[in-house]
Amino acid sequence: MSVVRTYLDYNATAPLRPEARAAMVDALDFVGNPSSVHAEGRRARTVIETARAVVALLVGARPADVVFTSGASEANATVLGGGWDTIFLSGLEHDSVKANARKCGARLIDLPVKRSGEIDGAAFARLLGEDDPAIRGRALVCVQMANNETGAIQPVTKIAAVAHANSVRLHCDAVQAPGRIAVDCSKLGADFLTISAHKLGGPKGAGALVVVDGAPLPALIAGGGQERGRRAGTENVAAIAGFGAVAELAVRDLAAAERIRALRDSFEQCIADATPDVQVIGGDSARLGNTSCVALPGLTAETAVIRLDLAGIAVSAGAACSSGKVGASAALAAMGIEPAVARAAFRVSFGYASSEADVAAFMAAWKTMAVAGERAA
Repeated sequence: MSVVRTYLDYNATAPLRPEARAAMVDALDFVGNPSSVHAEGRRARTVIETARAVVALLVGARPADVVFTSGASEANATVLGGGWDTIFLSGLEHDSVKANARKCGARLIDLPVKRSGEIDGAAFARLLGEDDPAIRGRALVCVQMANNETGAIQPVTKIAAVAHANSVRLHCDAVQAPGRIAVDCSKLGADFLTISAHKLGGPKGAGALVVVDGAPLPALIAGGGQERGRRAGTENVAAIAGFGAVAELAVRDLAAAERIRALRDSFEQCIADATPDVQVIGGDSARLGNTSCVALPGLTAETAVIRLDLAGIAVSAGAACSSGKVGASAALAAMGIEPAVARAAFRVSFGYASSEADVAAFMAAWKTMAVAGERAA
């Protein structure tokens, strides 16, 4: 007998929405190259530009500033490859930010993180005051909008103000934010912002880089004039069509954010009632309403994820890109979370199709696993 699945891993990827599927299937029949001037090409171009306008609306940007990419990792790599002399970043950042920062040859300066899971903006200001501008040169600070593991929302606007006062550009990985909290580039103060379609229920392999007001940035992929010269290569028309479809839905999803938050809060109350010693990491910080990072002493994250999976519940430990190699979380380490607690931490994340039935299914499996004594001695 097959196990009925309960999907609670929206921060890794959201199930494909029907509207995205329909838009993609339609676009597959558009035979023209969007760079061609004939009718078939113009039809494909219209799909791209319509999606660009909707994605721009989703993040409060100008359509001309939106560059379509193969995903947020490519978009992040593009920003980090911008020829920076100094990069400020914390242990909270996604691996696609940290890895590309390490390989670009820039001087890296670590940003302290509070135990709540927020970057310490005051410490950033002190670092700028102490640092030698002559050494800093062309500088960038990387600040995610919300953490993928704990949901902690970062003080991007405050850090941007400090950065710009010191001639430092700001990159914001906003992948987890659209559809969950309002995203407005004009208010954030970010020079570069990256998002991904599949977090919204769109296709995997589609993302966008927002280059605000034409901030200087070399192209990662050269060789053609596509995307206003910022990203060469024939555009993935079908994926972009799906991205546009879910971007429009994500604008509307903000109205349902409180329902998701109530569901998450109900989950946290249920798990606390069943296992009073469970910890909600970052629970006292401003968080995304869909995200819960929990740890139960004596129950490792690897064991929890595997046992829940066998019971038909999909959750994650750490970032999705690290799945299959559950280990220490750099984000939790940066927060100062004790290693024993960090090893027990896993993430439950809700989304547009989540319901009370999902919470009930999780709790049935959890009580069997955690309450019935499957913790380590």
